[in-house]
Amino acid sequence: MKTKDVPVVILCGGLGTRLREETQIRPKPMVEIGHAPILWHIIKSYSHYGFRRFILCLGYKGKVIKDFFLNYETWGEDITINLNPDGTVTHKKNTSRREPWEITLAETGAETMTGGRIARIKDYIDTNTFMVAYGDSVANINFEQELAFHQNHGKHATLAIMNPRSRFGVVDCNDEGIVQQFREKPMLENWVNGGFYVFNKEVFDYLDPDCILEVTPLEQLSAERQLVGFRHKGCWEAMDTYRDYLALNQLWEKKQAGWKVWDD
Repeated sequence: MKTKDVPVVILCGGLGTRLREETQIRPKPMVEIGHAPILWHIIKSYSHYGFRRFILCLGYKGKVIKDFFLNYETWGEDITINLNPDGTVTHKKNTSRREPWEITLAETGAETMTGGRIARIKDYIDTNTFMVAYGDSVANINFEQELAFHQNHGKHATLAIMNPRSRFGVVDCNDEGIVQQFREKPMLENWVNGGFYVFNKEVFDYLDPDCILEVTPLEQLSAERQLVGFRHKGCWEAMDTYRDYLALNQLWEKKQAGWKVWDD
């Protein structure tokens, strides 16, 4: 199956309570990195690998996301508005914003859980396989390779697993308590769920409108040996807190954004 045919579902409806400094006025996926919403960064990453169809599961302040895409071509541009028909003029038109994307904006409830949001967009899935991503994480995953990995394993579900760095430096001591070495933010030994999935439509049998994806559905899939992990050792960054927001923007400003795989 070609990537252009595979829908990408992005979970955009959470309250973002740990990022209240930004999410009081907009949903978390619309919090900006380098003057563009993190949601835009996620879509650009998938688009780089040929994905063209996106289904956004809206909830908290979903109207902000709708307005962004309804006015996408004028975002960041100077415009003159003439209230006569066909009278609006956009100046210094940036044709690079004419993306080949089809975006479905689906209202999935203000307080719906992650699994419930996916369950509620079932009617929009017209292929056997589809992708799912959280709307608050970025990575330089090769999504084309993840899709191929999923198809080669023939299971219901694949999740990208990450080997992140510790947020803290580590001190190694011997049995007498003598410090042997300092290790500044080493890679953790454990693998974690990075929030980038590939599902077959059979996954809908594990979902209900009120479920949390990461609990019963994934646990059941694992117990039935229908879940495989796609190891990703590259860049992965989550925007959970205001500190994360500042760090991501600093990386972008310094041109050290490891998740940026597309050309300007």
